[in-house]
Amino acid sequence: MLDVQPSVSPAHSERATPAQTPYDPAYDPLTTPRTGSGCDYAPTYWIGTAGEPPADDGPIEADIDADVVIIGSGFTGLTAAIFLAEQYGIKATVLEANRVAWGCSTRNGGQAQCASGRLKRSQWIERYGLDTALGLHRECVNAMQTFKSLIADIECDPQPGGHLYIAHKPRMMPGLEKEARLLRETFDYDARIIDADSVRREWVDDKEAAGAMHEPEGIGIHAGKLAFGYQRKARALGVKVHPASPVLGWESRDDVHYLRTPGGVVKARAVGIATGGYITGQLHRSLKNRLLPILSNSIVTRPLSEAEIEATGFRTRQVLTDTRILRHYYRLLPDNRVQIGSRSAITGRDAPKQKYEAMLIGDLERKFPALAGIDIDYSWWGWVDVSHDMMPRIHQPDPRESIYYALGYGGNGVMYSAQAGKRLAQWIAGESASLDLPIFTSTLPYPNLLEKVESEALAPFRRLGQRCLYRWYQLKDEVL
Repeated sequence: MLDVQPSVSPAHSERATPAQTPYDPAYDPLTTPRTGSGCDYAPTYWIGTAGEPPADDGPIEADIDADVVIIGSGFTGLTAAIFLAEQYGIKATVLEANRVAWGCSTRNGGQAQCASGRLKRSQWIERYGLDTALGLHRECVNAMQTFKSLIADIECDPQPGGHLYIAHKPRMMPGLEKEARLLRETFDYDARIIDADSVRREWVDDKEAAGAMHEPEGIGIHAGKLAFGYQRKARALGVKVHPASPVLGWESRDDVHYLRTPGGVVKARAVGIATGGYITGQLHRSLKNRLLPILSNSIVTRPLSEAEIEATGFRTRQVLTDTRILRHYYRLLPDNRVQIGSRSAITGRDAPKQKYEAMLIGDLERKFPALAGIDIDYSWWGWVDVSHDMMPRIHQPDPRESIYYALGYGGNGVMYSAQAGKRLAQWIAGESASLDLPIFTSTLPYPNLLEKVESEALAPFRRLGQRCLYRWYQLKDEVL
């Protein structure tokens, strides 16, 4: 257990720190040395409709001491700080390179699903064996309860009811039926199969729907309102949140960490890393090449009329995804807009190209022909932190160092980030003995299980491999 000492920091401000530099649409964490300093938000629907950002504690302006520093002020970093304060009496200092919740947390699709990483339950059994798979499932179910409890007093426009996993082609139904049976019989999780006619008549008239699997857990949320709610909750507990304070240098001496920011050095006895897909290889040696940041883009339409809602057959506001490998996530939002997202460009340089927005608009119109030509009010993209084995890690990479991380959600971080924050807090507080699942006991792997030196030598070619994989995935999704 850490000795709790009061941190010393400048007096907090009464408003949000304004942007110091404009939003960079071509930012790429794999090629940019650092994330920036005080960059403005991406122009997402969540930021555009969340209201004014809440007050923060301003940039670091002098050398300070802190018991615990959390790097990254998104869902994970803020919830870790909340749990540290509530359960262990530790008031963390959160360092953010740009504006609060600038990265994944305000660029996602707002879908909280009962998942962790990108693997299905059947794949957990294949990789880890049944006992561990059951433990991972219990962790996800527990995580959903953590998430629900955490957001109970946050106005984040929840859309509960479950998750509808829609088969985009008839050949996907046997796999869904097998998975649903496994979920019911092995995991005691009440997944059920819905035929194509029932999906279109009772749920949503997605013209691609060939049937679906419905699972009972799933909540849509407003990502911006949730991030700002976490921030308010953390600061009310005494957490300090410092935007425009990137970590430019990191030295560790005698298990004390010296984090250099533009305004001063932050001295910390423990550090938690929660930077999501916006981590750079220069932050710390233990994380170099451990993640592959992948772009996902999203659009939101103007509000639909009642006639358009009828024409698209939206009779549910639950979260929806399809069975593509390069999957779509979509739903009808509380203000009657349709939001849809999927994969985007390979590189940050290509991300702003109009063709990627056009591809997503085409996907929307294929599913819902009645929306052809509808105005798009918001369009954005963001980086997803994908681990090389498709599973997250909340881990202490070196038992000799008081450094911890929670990373690698692979696009399923809206819900699981709350649990990851809780688990990260456990690690930091010295209460990790019960964390015995592989996502807690092993490090983020290198790509293809190569040795470290080989991995670093081959890292520049990962994007080439990703490009080839995308072409193969598209062929499997649409042709084979």
